[in-house]
Amino acid sequence: MTEKQKMINGDLYNASDAELIIERKRARLLLKQLNNLNDDELKQQVLKELIPDQGLDFWVEPPFFCDYGTNIIVGDKVFFNFNCTILDVMKVTIGNNVLFGPAIQVYTATHPMDYKERSSGLEFAKPVTIGSDVWIGGGVIICPGVTIGDRCVIGAGSVVTKNIAADTFAAGNPCRPIKSL
Repeated sequence: MTEKQKMINGDLYNASDAELIIERKRARLLLKQLNNLNDDELKQQVLKELIPDQGLDFWVEPPFFCDYGTNIIVGDKVFFNFNCTILDVMKVTIGNNVLFGPAIQVYTATHPMDYKERSSGLEFAKPVTIGSDVWIGGGVIICPGVTIGDRCVIGAGSVVTKNIAADTFAAGNPCRPIKSL
């Protein structure tokens, strides 16, 4: 398997692989364009090239950052406020009608817990899924492997380390269910 195939499969892979470096550089160039454009129409064209798997009415307030863009799947009517970062080493799936507050961080990339394995430079990833009709408050961090169910609200500043069931208001560090919605 190639390093990219290993990455997408969630296996240990070498992020210094030439193919992956080229793909990240492509994303960086598109992000630079996106983050510096004032023309909304051109911004949407660049966003479509960066994140091709997107629904209708997807809007990003720059600056925005990601690793690849191609591993992000976005539904209809999704809004990212200023300064969001998605480490999309693996799939990040976002449903319809999702609101991201400012400074949201979504991580799929992670590293081995064993120090010997970690020192090899290899890493791996776990997918993140965010359901439909979700509101994520400002400054939230979503960790690798997390699923946030439909119609959830995640309180500002939360660190989401575990799955959150649908129809839940959750908050805190670590994020935990507060009440059913």
